Amino acid sequence: MTARKIIIDTDPGQDDAVAILLALASPEDVEVLGITAVAGNVPLELTAKNTRIVCELAGKVDVPVYAGCDRPLGRDLVTAEHVHGKTGLDGPNLPDPTMPLQDQHGVDFIIDMLRSNEPGTVTLCPLGPLTNIATAFQKAPDIVERVQEVVLMGGAYFEVGNITPAAEFNIYVDPEAADIVFKSGVSIVVMPLDVTHKALVTKPRNDAFRALGTPAGIAVAEMTDFFERYDKEKYGSAGAPLHDPCVTAYLIRPDLFSGRHINVEIETSSELTMGMTVADWWGVTDRPTNALFIGDLNADGFFDLLTERLARL
Repeated sequence: MTARKIIIDTDPGQDDAVAILLALASPEDVEVLGITAVAGNVPLELTAKNTRIVCELAGKVDVPVYAGCDRPLGRDLVTAEHVHGKTGLDGPNLPDPTMPLQDQHGVDFIIDMLRSNEPGTVTLCPLGPLTNIATAFQKAPDIVERVQEVVLMGGAYFEVGNITPAAEFNIYVDPEAADIVFKSGVSIVVMPLDVTHKALVTKPRNDAFRALGTPAGIAVAEMTDFFERYDKEKYGSAGAPLHDPCVTAYLIRPDLFSGRHINVEIETSSELTMGMTVADWWGVTDRPTNALFIGDLNADGFFDLLTERLARL
């Protein structure tokens, strides 16, 4: 079986970093064509820097990294330093990157990759706001039908919101972009809070990362040590949810996940529920299905996979 070609679109973020590490440690399953940074958890200058820091942590300095959009399509940028720290990667003490940022804009890279590869062979993996993906779809509508799939982390239904009472952060930051992507007709798999909140880094799981004794394993443990304080206080949970690695894990082991094909609409006009993913989980409307909305995962299998792959780096 040939490795699945992917483009990671990201705003690191500690959990983004773990998702990237998992992908870079799994070349037999995923071929990372490149990584595009977007403004989200922290501003673009930091997400582009953090992406390269993570690539160097993995020892994969040949992966091209591109800077994309520095603000949402039609609103001011909202960031999440209160969760991820001022750098976005607070926790471990990691050196500044030496690998270069590519000159090409991230959106143009996405367009070029989809045009230059066979239709239906490139999967887009957004781990942050959907600004880059929506901008590419608007700039080059011909690429939409060439996308194999969009597998994204974002949204929520039963778990409601984590940045407002109704909205998950990635969708809330750029709801107009999310609306474009969900209405594009592209095949979509959604990793909402409903599933990511079940991927909890408990102490034994984090101890397993640290026990790897490698720079990547220790850094992941230190990242989780940092950002779990916020989630433990907020949710009263036993650890921090690893949201974004669910995207990469799904590409490698889809059997670990379960969900439903449903209709998902994005709220873009109500200030009360801005950015809400209105998921028709119970099929009470006649709106056509447009996404596989994941609701559960095998958490032990997920962390076994993550630990085994991180050990390779």
